[in-house]
Amino acid sequence: MVTENTNALPALLPDRHPQHDLFICDVADAALKDVMQHMEHPFYSLSKKPETRVKRYRNGDNWLEITPSVKGLATIYDKDILIYCISQIMAKVKRGEMVSPRVRINSHELLIFTNRGTSGREYLALLDALDRLEGTRIRTNITTGDEEQIDGFGLIDASSIRRKQGLDGRLLWCEVKLSDWVFNAIRNEEVLTLHRDYFRLRKPLERRVYELARKHCGQQKIWRISLAKLLLKTGSQSPEKRFRQMIRLLAANDHLPDYQVDYDEETDVVIFTNRGTMAPALPGGSHVPPLKAETYALARDVAPGWDVYHLEREWRDWIVEAPRDADSAFVGFCRKWFEKRGQP
Repeated sequence: MVTENTNALPALLPDRHPQHDLFICDVADAALKDVMQHMEHPFYSLSKKPETRVKRYRNGDNWLEITPSVKGLATIYDKDILIYCISQIMAKVKRGEMVSPRVRINSHELLIFTNRGTSGREYLALLDALDRLEGTRIRTNITTGDEEQIDGFGLIDASSIRRKQGLDGRLLWCEVKLSDWVFNAIRNEEVLTLHRDYFRLRKPLERRVYELARKHCGQQKIWRISLAKLLLKTGSQSPEKRFRQMIRLLAANDHLPDYQVDYDEETDVVIFTNRGTMAPALPGGSHVPPLKAETYALARDVAPGWDVYHLEREWRDWIVEAPRDADSAFVGFCRKWFEKRGQP
């Protein structure tokens, strides 16, 4: 009825604080893409209630197992802390500063950055989130030939906290050490840009759907996916009938950042259309400015033996968004190229 729509909450949360561009390490793809290239299962809980059971997913012969802490599996809201940390690291990288997996978090800045309130309850929620991130463990198998390797890792390795006036005092700051898994993904530039309204999405499922659209549709004009496949990728525990209703509502409200959502009733397919709100992709790197002459000399120093003009072509074909400092970005690319491949 019309009265029901009139009384409904706005689709997006209010914009409580101004925010800058956001960066997210696409951890689900970055860490495991060389292991399970088609692995699409979620790492974070979409439930607001603690999930304390072990989750196990299988994709062919490969498997993924997520073990929560006693406080539950890390949630998609806990992921905000990682987004904040990665954004800080990316800002330093762009300024040419040294970075490390240890990140100092100003608690007040974090709450503002993630569009949250700044009440005492919000500070306490950060402590529980840190516990879940630190306690959640991920294990997966890698098959190489006839030998199986089992690797385990976490989201953050450690955290330290400072309060004002004892345990009941306000949380001042904390420091987290990102796991090698996450930090290596950042160093390998497996980073996606998020729309600032990501933190204004009310529902966990909306955040997860946006992440999938950002990853799979990206800069393309359209991405289509069956409703059943989308349900699987989100990790939602809702039955398909209820999930279909939620997607219909998402399409009707039309509030997902960067992408318009449509649902085709006849084919049971969800269609994402790029709104054109992101920075345009670079066709063949044509929008990257010419490099300085001294940049090629630096590239030869960090990638000895390689043809720097060949590396430049590789870099321009690979790059997605124009870097703020093209010369530094190219030298960094050459350094990573040599670290991975050595002498030609």
